[in-house]
Amino acid sequence: MIGIDPLLLIGAVLILLSILLAKVSDNLGVPTLLLFLAVGMLAGSEGPGGIYFDDAGLAQSIGIIALIFILFAGGVDTHWESVRPVLWHSVGLATVGVFLTAVSIGLFCVAVLDFSPVSGLLLGAIISSTDAAAVFNVLRSKSVSLKGNLRPLLELESGSNDPMAVFLTVGMIELSLAPEMSMLKLVALFVTQMSLGGLLGVLGGKSMVWMLNRLRSPYEGIYPVAGLAFAVAIYGSAAVIGGSGFLAVYVAGVIVGNSDIVQKRWLLRFFDGLAWMSQIAMFLTLGLLVFPSQLLAVIGPGLLVSGFLMFVARPLSVLVVFARANFEWREKAFISWVGLRGAVPIILATFPLLANVPNANMIFNLVFFIVLTSVLLQGWSIPLVAKTLRVDAPLEKKRRYPLEFDRMEGIDAELVELIVPFRSGMAGKSIVDLHMPQGSIIVLIGRDDKFIIPQGDTVLQEGDTLLALVHQNDLPRVRKIFSEKRDSQE
Repeated sequence: MIGIDPLLLIGAVLILLSILLAKVSDNLGVPTLLLFLAVGMLAGSEGPGGIYFDDAGLAQSIGIIALIFILFAGGVDTHWESVRPVLWHSVGLATVGVFLTAVSIGLFCVAVLDFSPVSGLLLGAIISSTDAAAVFNVLRSKSVSLKGNLRPLLELESGSNDPMAVFLTVGMIELSLAPEMSMLKLVALFVTQMSLGGLLGVLGGKSMVWMLNRLRSPYEGIYPVAGLAFAVAIYGSAAVIGGSGFLAVYVAGVIVGNSDIVQKRWLLRFFDGLAWMSQIAMFLTLGLLVFPSQLLAVIGPGLLVSGFLMFVARPLSVLVVFARANFEWREKAFISWVGLRGAVPIILATFPLLANVPNANMIFNLVFFIVLTSVLLQGWSIPLVAKTLRVDAPLEKKRRYPLEFDRMEGIDAELVELIVPFRSGMAGKSIVDLHMPQGSIIVLIGRDDKFIIPQGDTVLQEGDTLLALVHQNDLPRVRKIFSEKRDSQE
């Protein structure tokens, strides 16, 4: 058995190598998911690394822990104002869309690949959820953004569709092991998991906000530790009582991310780094778990299922969910194409292995091959498809400032970014002539690629971006000042 010291060294080297390759992927447009998996496969028993690893239980545990942090970080980064207009469409894709995808793939496998109904539906359930993390990595690397509400819709779908896929997978495993189980029992199980998961997510998120705002610790490092423990506790409490832990932790993340909490900036950075660490660890582990030589036997059926998933199952689910939605056909086509599969299906494929379901090893290899095919074809082509369908938009690069402000106890103010728009009444005025509310201070001006420390006689120009420390009660008045046009003052 390998000792802890060599294990730590190997793990650190693999993670650092993955990070370096991720930098390369930014320039080539290759999804980081593919590179992390490739590093794991190369380090595995059939690669140059020669590390033998076939512990599906350990891989599943690592994957579940990683998903807790990834989903919580995704929830924290979800802005409620942007996702609210597409809430029901995203929920529809995450529930009805996932169900239709699973059923259609199951029927295809039964009709074309001679699968049993249970095995076909099990495979469909495992690969029914999407992975948006790799999608947006490609979009950012190519400096491509999306028009309208496409991005928040896809983000919310990716964060909320995993619980449905987990439920369908577990349900089909139970059906395969106990064929006498009734569908009514499965429906009751679904309602229980989703309702308990949602409820505990709301209660857990609000409790986390309440505790962090009253912790009043002199040690800044204790806040992310408390947040980490809370996220794990929310997942664990939901899972123990029969709810969906993944849904609970995502909902809690949304509540925390859209609440006013102490040390929020540091908390967001901590979970962002933790999410990256979790993704790397999860993908490396899954890459180690697969034996590439066994994928050769599933190339034929894998290509058939992948093609059906991309060109029939996913578009069908989108058409049904968006039948009465006010989306153009170009947007629906793009949403259909962004059905990128990622690590979640591979983790779900370990469930049949541990349950000793018939043909579980073949299903695992088939799922792994489908994920690779999806990433290779869809991952590289998403920017091109967005441009072809004319749903892309220039990526807005947010200005970075050499100072930060985090709300703490005893100060009721915010550091806000203000822009001097073109034809603004502010252009050409000095700061002292703005008549800002007493107690509001402009602390920095960004102009072109330079920063200016302002003084009272500093003259503003069109296009300037200002950082201002403003009392919360004065925010409406300050924003009104900067929204006035030149014509209204002349």
